[in-house]
Amino acid sequence: MRSPTGLPVLLVLLLGGFVTVFDLFVVNVAIPAIQADLRASFGEVGAVVAAYELAYGVLLIIGSRLGDLHGRRRLFTLGMAGFTLTSALCGMAPTPALLIAARVLQGAAAALLFPQIYAVIRVSFDDAGRRRAFGLLGMTLGLAAIAGQVLGGLLVQSDLFGLGWRLIFLINIPVGAAAMLATRRIPESRAVAAPGLPPSGLDWPGVLLAASGLTLLLVPLLEGPARGWPGWAFASLALAAAVLAGFVRMERHRPAPLVDLALFSQRRFALGTLVVLLVYSTASAFFLCFALLLQAGLGVSPLLAGSVFAPASVGFVAASMWAPRLVARFGHAALAVAALLYAAAHAALTLQVVTAGATLVPWHLVPALVLFGLTQGMLMTPLLNLVLGHAREAQAGMASGLVSTMQQVGGAFGIAIAGMFFQRVLQAEGGIGSAQRYAHAFAGAMGYNLAAALFCALLLFALARPVASPDGAVQAAH
Repeated sequence: MRSPTGLPVLLVLLLGGFVTVFDLFVVNVAIPAIQADLRASFGEVGAVVAAYELAYGVLLIIGSRLGDLHGRRRLFTLGMAGFTLTSALCGMAPTPALLIAARVLQGAAAALLFPQIYAVIRVSFDDAGRRRAFGLLGMTLGLAAIAGQVLGGLLVQSDLFGLGWRLIFLINIPVGAAAMLATRRIPESRAVAAPGLPPSGLDWPGVLLAASGLTLLLVPLLEGPARGWPGWAFASLALAAAVLAGFVRMERHRPAPLVDLALFSQRRFALGTLVVLLVYSTASAFFLCFALLLQAGLGVSPLLAGSVFAPASVGFVAASMWAPRLVARFGHAALAVAALLYAAAHAALTLQVVTAGATLVPWHLVPALVLFGLTQGMLMTPLLNLVLGHAREAQAGMASGLVSTMQQVGGAFGIAIAGMFFQRVLQAEGGIGSAQRYAHAFAGAMGYNLAAALFCALLLFALARPVASPDGAVQAAH
């Protein structure tokens, strides 16, 4: 660590990471209850998760650049305040549409908050300190996942004050207030010269094109299957491709682009961000489909559903502690092996679910879920340090924003793609029992996850290959 204040700073940053991830996991546990209470469609409950991730992902670049310009502590504090307020709005939403709108605002607030965590770690710690910090961050996110699953299930099932699922949002208010009080521990930092960014402001045309293109892409993927793929869905996908292509062309020629495309000229950074997008797409897809399998399909309680998955989160925490040491010893090849094991965990879970069908006992899934959590922690935790390590310190804000964007856009993308398969199977098998239908739907959705994990392994093996230095020497990819 570069200063004696490193530990207090890290603790505050970890608290910020905890509340954002806690909220994501707690929503997954509550999705079936939200669907039943608000009479929401599958597309609407998918949008409750995806709207947060989409707003989060689209606006993360803005959050990171504002942190570079105006101070990372300031943006961290503003983001925490907004996250707390919008959590209250989510808890009071009376309809699916208003809940989705509140989740968009909550994602926007999180976009101000979360990229500051990565950027402050990147500029406040040396190489060894960053490895430890990212390991602790991964462990904290795993603990947030455990708390979100178990405490979320308990809150929904206990129905305190008759609030039911609404408590999962309202509980963020005291936690957020405590985090805001602690933000003074963070030393203020700014980029010495944010790449290409003038003092006058941000690339708002770029923001508009990026937000429009991603929205046009994801909305038809979420809503199209439930509506029988109407013409507007295909028109929206075609328009999304055109808008995103226009965004890339514009960014290449702007003196102050929203996204510094020079980062993607670094092959390893570009491949790493693609891996991030794919890995996080599988995570979000799994959590949504697994919650629906257990609660809507098998009829288990929210508390039991959260408790069944908690061992996987314990595995994630344990692996997050080991992973940096494994990568330090074996290099990036350890990540490729972790991706293969992650694919194997998906295959084992899917096979067990399909084989048991309606007779599935949730607790019998625990060994496969522990393997799932272990391999996910082995892969996700060092992956962030790997990708950000390819960016220069002056690019820390931009790089952290891009990586965080890939995480959240990947999550929304995974929900859309896997949800498409999930809905298709549910609709096609309407004549058989509910539990069996949900088991088959889960298997259909996990087909995407398995393919994505295997592709990630191929990309990571490519990243692990030795690199030729400018003088012709060959260097190991560590």
